[in-house]
Amino acid sequence: MATASKAGSTRKPRESHIQAIDPKTVTDMMELLQLGYVTSVAATAGCTVERVGADLWGMDVTFVRPPATPLEEEVMLLAQLKCTTQLVPDAAKDTFSYQFTKRQYFDHLAKPRRNYKSILVVMTAPTAQAEWTEATHGGLLTRRACYWKHLEGMQVDPGVKKPSVRISTSDIFDAQTLIKLMDRVDRGDPLHG
Repeated sequence: MATASKAGSTRKPRESHIQAIDPKTVTDMMELLQLGYVTSVAATAGCTVERVGADLWGMDVTFVRPPATPLEEEVMLLAQLKCTTQLVPDAAKDTFSYQFTKRQYFDHLAKPRRNYKSILVVMTAPTAQAEWTEATHGGLLTRRACYWKHLEGMQVDPGVKKPSVRISTSDIFDAQTLIKLMDRVDRGDPLHG
């Protein structure tokens, strides 16, 4: 069956490898899954997550850690969120590769920033949407995990339209990691290292 994509043209619907509950909403559901993950991590780290309303600068959320006293400044960290069902990082390997779908997503993260620092958070999820989470009396299990990477200052050839980056399998995005990142931002230290 063909669907109209533009006046006068037809194309086949894109085949998907995802076993979706509703194929029309699966991309939105992937975003909600990742937002739930990072919100839970932030809450455990004593931070809030503020969604960025308009995706003009390639950032999806801002993590905010409240100040210790009213006279101190809060600490903020920007993040670009990406969720994929096409990767299964192997913990036995040091890294895995993530490819951006657009050059601009990479550029927003790689550009030098004077004020707010930014990270990439990549979530990997099973291809079967029904397997993304499992609830038991012991808690809610989210299948797979989020990984983070700081890209500021990275460069790729200007002709590359979909840059790839190597992400360490040890850089799992959890509460302890977020606390450490916020501490580094607060001190003005580099985010990785």
